[in-house]
Amino acid sequence: MLRTMTENPRITTSIADDASDAERAWEEAYEAAQARVPLRKRAFTTLSDVEVPALATPRNVSFDYERDLGYPGQFPFTRGVQPTMYRGRLWTMRMFAGFGTPKQTNERFRYLLAQGQTGLSTAFDFPTLMGYDSDSPLSLGEVGRVGVAVDTLRDMEILFDGIPLDEVTTSMTINGPAAVLLGFYVALADIRGIPRKKIGGTVQNDCLKEFIAQHAWVVPPRPAMRIVTDTIEFCTAEVPKWNSVSISGYHIREAGSTAAQEIAFTLADGLEYVKWAVDRGLDVDSFAPRLSFFFDVHNDFFEEIAKFRAARRLWARLMKERFDPKDPRSMMLRTHAQTAGVSLTAQQPYNNVARVALQALAAVLGGTQSLHTNSLDETYALPTTEAVTVALRTQQIIAEESGVANTIDPLAGSYFVEDLTNRLEAEAREIIERIDGMGGMVEAVERGYPQREIAASAYRLQQQMESGEKIVVGVNRYVQDDDTNIPTLRIDDEIEKQQVASLKKVKAERDADAVRRALSAIADVARGTGNLMPPIIDAAKVYCTEQEICDVLREVFGRHRDRPEF
Repeated sequence: MLRTMTENPRITTSIADDASDAERAWEEAYEAAQARVPLRKRAFTTLSDVEVPALATPRNVSFDYERDLGYPGQFPFTRGVQPTMYRGRLWTMRMFAGFGTPKQTNERFRYLLAQGQTGLSTAFDFPTLMGYDSDSPLSLGEVGRVGVAVDTLRDMEILFDGIPLDEVTTSMTINGPAAVLLGFYVALADIRGIPRKKIGGTVQNDCLKEFIAQHAWVVPPRPAMRIVTDTIEFCTAEVPKWNSVSISGYHIREAGSTAAQEIAFTLADGLEYVKWAVDRGLDVDSFAPRLSFFFDVHNDFFEEIAKFRAARRLWARLMKERFDPKDPRSMMLRTHAQTAGVSLTAQQPYNNVARVALQALAAVLGGTQSLHTNSLDETYALPTTEAVTVALRTQQIIAEESGVANTIDPLAGSYFVEDLTNRLEAEAREIIERIDGMGGMVEAVERGYPQREIAASAYRLQQQMESGEKIVVGVNRYVQDDDTNIPTLRIDDEIEKQQVASLKKVKAERDADAVRRALSAIADVARGTGNLMPPIIDAAKVYCTEQEICDVLREVFGRHRDRPEF
């Protein structure tokens, strides 16, 4: 556990010998004041239980400016990854969207772009996330519910109808079957005659995070790492503007980790991907500049700002220490951020607007490159158009009205923020070194180490909320008896029937022999050492389904059986 200069909010240590008269006077006044009126809390901590000092002073923090902070766009990137940050270009406002059929999500995409959104982010339904088609018995009742259903290239054609792939960057939140969805997207660009080198975007493709937190996998950890490495290698050569992995701390934090654990497990995942790619024979500078990250933005304002700064600095230092890249971009932690879905409450849902606004402000002050703001109704269902618009406008108000984007890293030099940044970095490094001692993140995941640590942190936080130690407005404090009714998005049951009918039509019209040959080619490459992306793209072009491709991979590599960790 991290500690500050005192173990409790009441100052009981003796005044330092070299304290100034003013400092002595304040400490004596603080002692006298709390003797008269007790402090409002027994202990002051961040959401992650990092102790918070009553007053941060130069005694709290020691740093060398050039070494530890530096300048924006320069190592160690504490103050940001671009020299101009938001004075040059604002962060990308990339709202997560996807529901129902590809046609419905295409309409939402077009609406968001018309409202000033500057990038697309695709949410897939649960069958798609797990590598199953809409007509699978396992998909019954889930098609289009929590995201858009994508079974074949035909769905991708509809999903991006009228959207220029060479002008709009697209993020796809998909992991286990990421290579398949990336294959569909590249195939679509090929069919439209768009050079692969001109399409830009991100595929999450973070298989380790799935085993740690989200649990949407297709094959076991080591073959999953082989497939991720194939996508890194392929994108480096063929789609150089594509971020082949978005190393995700978001789901780790949503599962219950602390801020330091989110940093540590995310960066440890990233180091493992870099190691596998370098072991494949890739030069670190050929692919590392296109690695991206994805972090949660939780409720504790200053802790979240410090977290982004600490993560950037630690990633830069670890990359330099372990891989000695020559290109500074290889050491840059470029990140997307999303406000904390787990912090939203069903009780008094309009309170969520305030929560999201504060979280978004923390992400901006922390230096994010793109941002999704959650909608007030997401504890009930996928968001309505009206709720999404409020969430987007929240970002636009921060960008255009608050003034926070006009200067770079405005909280740098704050004794409290710098101290918190240092302590988060130190704890995260300590956790990463523990993982190193196990042999790396794959071995740690197979042992269940991060899973157990997250479970313990989640349990502790839940206990604190249930006891009232951690206050949640509207839930354990300031509770109202009356229920607030808000409009919610309803997914029509007919959508599943429509999607299944569409898939049936594609299967009936495609060349069955071409499908068999394409799937056989994937199996042959999977059994060998070649790169899986070319045969997956070929399979996409003859309208093989996502599940057909994933089933081949399951047959060759086996299935993962998870073990509960408590």
